[in-house]
Amino acid sequence: MRSTSWQPFDEANAYARCPRVPREAQLCDAPFLHAGSRGRRGAWPLPVNADLERLGWRRVAAAFEQYAVDGLRPGRVALEHTHIYRVLTAEGEWLARVSGRLRHRAGSRVDFPAVGDWVALEPRAPGSDARIHAVLPRFSRFSRRAAGEPTEEQIVAANIDVVFIVTGLDHDFNLRRLERYLVVGRESGATPVIVLNKSDLVEDARVYVEQVAAVAPGVPVHAVSCRVASSVGTLRAHLGFGQTGALLGMSGVGKSSIVNELIGEELLPTRDVREWDSRGRHTTTARQLVLLPGTGVLIDTPGMRELQLWETSAGLEGTFGDIEQLASDCRFRDCRHEREPGCAVRAAVESGELSEARFASYQKLRQEQAFQARQQDQRAQIEEKRKARIAGKALNKRLKDKHGD
Repeated sequence: MRSTSWQPFDEANAYARCPRVPREAQLCDAPFLHAGSRGRRGAWPLPVNADLERLGWRRVAAAFEQYAVDGLRPGRVALEHTHIYRVLTAEGEWLARVSGRLRHRAGSRVDFPAVGDWVALEPRAPGSDARIHAVLPRFSRFSRRAAGEPTEEQIVAANIDVVFIVTGLDHDFNLRRLERYLVVGRESGATPVIVLNKSDLVEDARVYVEQVAAVAPGVPVHAVSCRVASSVGTLRAHLGFGQTGALLGMSGVGKSSIVNELIGEELLPTRDVREWDSRGRHTTTARQLVLLPGTGVLIDTPGMRELQLWETSAGLEGTFGDIEQLASDCRFRDCRHEREPGCAVRAAVESGELSEARFASYQKLRQEQAFQARQQDQRAQIEEKRKARIAGKALNKRLKDKHGD
């Protein structure tokens, strides 16, 4: 490993030219992630502003000390391609791959870098890519169950301070879906903020703000329109210098449009939604980190057709605190709120204190959470048995080699 020591941010090096993007990275159409630079597909867009303080370095500086002595450099993952990453460092934006040792030690996909992760890099040699030797501990992460994999976690964004849950005030507005996103958002460890986009399409957006506030007490709710720049600008108050926000929501709710308004230019591509159902068309195809002028960073994510839960016990309790409070008055501690006598929750539904729709949403998410927990337990048991078999075979081989037949 090279013995190069890490140097602090150098303004002169921050605008150094980077090598041409290899073929794997050309598969992504996303433009460069720094406001003010417009690269063409296949070329390395410039200039690069890689001030680590602006990227949130102070939150992870102490955790990196153990890697600095080995000559590794800190960086933050801005974009993930197949087997290759774009990483922002103090010397510019580098292409990087995971090291063989990190790949060997990874037990699942969560052990690999995700967008927003801080990593320890070995500087690239001439004509090659940098190597990622470690992923620094995450202080927060937005996760969901991986599509088609009932027992595997997928990290959507890592190390986020604020999660902006975006929904549109058009034909696709749905309180129940918003509750699902809020559950996962609370579980991430970030501060949730709800954004009601396309407020120009409704006569009185305050009606929707009140509806959302009723199911999300204590969570800031903003009605904005990308056609009114001042309304989107109110979101800046939630992001200070060095802080990271992530935008989450379905396709077509206007996440990329919000990012463009906040940075002051058309950096991310956008498309119109389908008129008949207000659904989007997956304009954003990859998670990407965008630098905001003068403040922190945003992570724009692709629209999600479905959001499967993953370890959401705390998020569920926080989102449905009113129901959890009612449940504390149930006669039985393990009441399932179905047909048990003395159920305070069912009594609240029957009296009209608790809406039937909100209770149904709570029950659905609760059952989904329980099912997911059972699946994970079964997977853990299978994995333990597999490891025991491998260890047993290794021990038998060692004894055989030692004592012979």
